[in-house]
Formats: sequence, structure tokens, C-alpha cells
Amino acid sequence: MKTNFKFKVIDIIYILMMILPVAFSITLKVLTTPVSDGISISGAKIFFEIPMPLQNLIISESQINSAMVLITIFFFCLYMTHGLKEKIELKRQHFAELIVEKVDGLVGENMGEYFSGYSPFIIAIMALSGFSSLLSLFGLFPPTSDINIVGGWAILVFFLITYYKMKCGPLNYLKGFTKPISLLAPINFISEFATPISMAFRHYGNILSGTVISVLLSSALAGLTSMLFNSLPGFLGEFPFLQIGIPAVLSIYFDVFSAVLQAFIFAMLTMLNVSGGLDIDEYEKRKLKKAQKALKNK
Repeated sequence: MKTNFKFKVIDIIYILMMILPVAFSITLKVLTTPVSDGISISGAKIFFEIPMPLQNLIISESQINSAMVLITIFFFCLYMTHGLKEKIELKRQHFAELIVEKVDGLVGENMGEYFSGYSPFIIAIMALSGFSSLLSLFGLFPPTSDINIVGGWAILVFFLITYYKMKCGPLNYLKGFTKPISLLAPINFISEFATPISMAFRHYGNILSGTVISVLLSSALAGLTSMLFNSLPGFLGEFPFLQIGIPAVLSIYFDVFSAVLQAFIFAMLTMLNVSGGLDIDEYEKRKLKKAQKALKNK
């Protein structure tokens, strides 16, 4: 496909807007992080607090980096959908359509036809989670290492689960706590709130542990290099032999594979829990009764 100058300029703007948010986060981290020696494992850096009636609103690395990820994803979507036509003329359109087909198939297989409109929501969760975790590749604090960020996602999923359970009526929702027997009502009640908690801590724990292990291994390799090669003459005694290549290989698992895997798992749990909250048969019966009642009143 032959593209005009205006088309190419817009493409360049979209690409720059994908890169600039990450560059901004890196610059902010460099300017606000003091130089330190040794291992440094800490939570998200707090930049400032906004006074609020109940509790001050904390603005930290988690919020800033999450916003940067959202901006990056937004312009990535604009870039991927720029110039789409009914007849495929751009290579990126093949990739965009492949993503849509795979996500539609995943949602249809795990949630059913009733939830077919959930594809954009599911791909948004996967993209936000995946890109947030991959920020560690740039030395940035991944928002998924903050329980507040992942907990917010889990609470949103919890509201969706409750909403679909309530579609069959409040009474039917309360009856669900007594199934299969009434004695299990307390356990069922606890499990209702355990779902978002387990989703949040599973995602947060896996990402955070990977980050911590990567830092510890890097430090251990530095110490081992110094112990084994310190006796070498000149610059060879200070050259980080064991820190070349090995951390990169470990990063493939802890930073890349684990990030993608946890994003997929969180999306899968979201699909299964949300779709499992709606009893389709009971919902259809309720709709039929309402329609019959409305027809009878007429």
C-alpha cells in the first residue's frame, strides 16, 4: 500500500507517543532516585500526597507508571487501527485482526455467547497487566507489584461478578449461599469475598517475587564475580563476567514469561468468575416470567 506524507507523519506521531510515556517514567525515576550502593528493594516511591477528607490521596510510582502504560496502550491501539480498510493493505492490519480473532475465540470458549461483548474488556485487562509488568525491563517499578493497583482490578471484577449474580434477583442471590446445603452458608459467604482477594494476591505476589528474585540474583552474581576474578590483573579483576548474559536469561522468565503468564491467568480468572456468576437458565426463566407478566398486564 502506498501511503502519503500525512499518513506517515501520523504514524510517526503515534509511535512517538508510545515511546514518550516510558521515556518520561525513566527520566522521572533517574531524577528522583538517589544513587545508592548494594541491594535496594523497596515499594513504590511516593512523590506527593493530595489532602482528602477521609485519607490523603497518595501519588506514587504505581499511579504514574500506570498512567504512562495507559497512554502507551491508547496510542498503540490508534497506530494499529490507523488506515484499516475492508481489503487488507497494511501488514499491521493482519496482526490487529489476529488479536481480535484470538480474543473473541477465547471469550467465546470460556464465557459463552451471552458475554461475547466482553472481548474489549478482557484484552484491556491483559494489555494493562502485561505492559505494566514489562516495565521492569526498563528498570521501572511495575504497577503490578503494588497490591493497591491489582486490588483495584480485582474489586472491579468482584462488582461484575455480583452484578451478574443479582441479575437473577436478590432472593436468588441470597439462596446461592445455602447451596448445596444450608450449613455451608458461612463458608460460601467467606468464599464470595475470597475470590477478589485471591486474584489480587496471586497476581501481585508472583510479579513482586520475580522482581525480588531478579535483584537478589543480580547482587549474588556481582559478589560471585568479585570473589572468583578479583585476583586477575588490571581491569579484568573488575570486569563483571558473571553479570553478562546470565541476568538477561533469567529476565526472560522473571520479567517476560512471568508477566505474560500472569496477565493471561488474571484474564482467565476474570472470564471464568464473571461468566460463572450468571445462571443462564435461571436468568432466562426470570426474563420469560417478566415477559409473560407484562403481556398479561396489557
